[in-house]
Amino acid sequence: MLLPGEFLASLRGTCGFREDSFCRVHTTGESVTSLRLNPLKMTENPAGMALSKLEQIPWSVYGYYLPERPSFTFDPLFHAGCYYVQEASSMFIEQAFCQLTDQNRPLRVLDLCAAPGGKSTHLYSLLPENSLLVSNEVIRSRAAVLKDNLIRWGTERAVVTHNDPRDFIRLEGFFDVVLVDAPCSGSGLFRRDPEAIQEWSPKAVDLCAQRQQRILADIWPALRKGGLLIYSTCSYSAEEDEVVMDWIGEILKGENQVLQINEQWGICETSSSLGCKGYRFWPDQVRGEGFFLTCFRKPGEEDPLPVPLKKNKNQLEKREKQLLAEWINTSGMFLFRHEQTVYAWPELLADEMAFLLQHMRVLYSGIRVGELIRDKLVPDHALAMQNRRQPQWPGESLSPEMAVRYLQRKEIITQGTNKGWVLAEFQGKSLGWMNILTGRINNYYPRELRILKDF
Repeated sequence: MLLPGEFLASLRGTCGFREDSFCRVHTTGESVTSLRLNPLKMTENPAGMALSKLEQIPWSVYGYYLPERPSFTFDPLFHAGCYYVQEASSMFIEQAFCQLTDQNRPLRVLDLCAAPGGKSTHLYSLLPENSLLVSNEVIRSRAAVLKDNLIRWGTERAVVTHNDPRDFIRLEGFFDVVLVDAPCSGSGLFRRDPEAIQEWSPKAVDLCAQRQQRILADIWPALRKGGLLIYSTCSYSAEEDEVVMDWIGEILKGENQVLQINEQWGICETSSSLGCKGYRFWPDQVRGEGFFLTCFRKPGEEDPLPVPLKKNKNQLEKREKQLLAEWINTSGMFLFRHEQTVYAWPELLADEMAFLLQHMRVLYSGIRVGELIRDKLVPDHALAMQNRRQPQWPGESLSPEMAVRYLQRKEIITQGTNKGWVLAEFQGKSLGWMNILTGRINNYYPRELRILKDF
């Protein structure tokens, strides 16, 4: 891998940059594989490996390094949402979120540039009880991937939106925390994605820096006074990191926040020309890729969060609620239907979710339970991914080979005697629904999620 001379020259003088070892780590071909466990579906053998044999990522409670990269595509536990394959450095948002927010009360959190969902699923695992996560993505195709990953994670207190950052002006002062993992020139991912080298240029860096400032200016009004902004990039360039950090302090009047970090982690604490602190990850000094993060508090006395007006939804009739109770634990949930589709929202967040539905382009919210057709429920895949589904619902344990066939939407054979709607399971984790009829099994795994490759 040949790094552009102009790129290397731009990094000289940057805090923590060691050119020889930096170039060497990009030429060795070494790669770092890491994943983060889902505490809603904790498993003792992620990717087929016992936790006791894995090295924990020091800045993440749920993050682990793998000794080698397995084929995640053919691991049913991956499709069950038991873990997320995520770059180790980016898990550092956990430190920012946990150190700088009040973990003793509900929070409204926005992940503004959220696709494909690594940081959103991470934030969801860290939310205090009764908190709300809004995951937004402006590109429609990427927003669909984001939605699928949050469903797989088993979320119920999340809303997926498809909006431009400027649209959030409608939600002035709504959020306690805003994460902007900004689109950037991507130099921090050169080792993982060598093709990105061809797209790097000083002009691209400048254009990204301008776009980052525009995004931050658009979203700033949606953060309440006293709220926390977490800004991150996967770029090494000072124009996208330190310069933007100063811009947040000087133009937006954000108050820079300092994090406590362990020196042994190898993270470089950098200072801008105005004295703001940020945290940069160099791949020759940490086990991870290039990453940068800084945090700011919005000045002013904490505003009480705005209370949305209650919006009436098409609530279910008593007999319909009784039918739904056979499928899902309805305790603390607000059930309603849109045409034939039944949704479940946490009661304590129902007003907020209805408010978002009114003001934003919402792709998904709460739990999509299924379709009510002639007093019968056709369950949705999202219900299969939920711990909230009723535990007595029958499941069929599949072998590794049969589980992969199920995920490919191929014909499968089970050894059980169950009939009707049954959960396809692997090692006790749900993969989705199947309908077992006399003489055949209908595979209801979503077509758009199916594995397209063969062993």
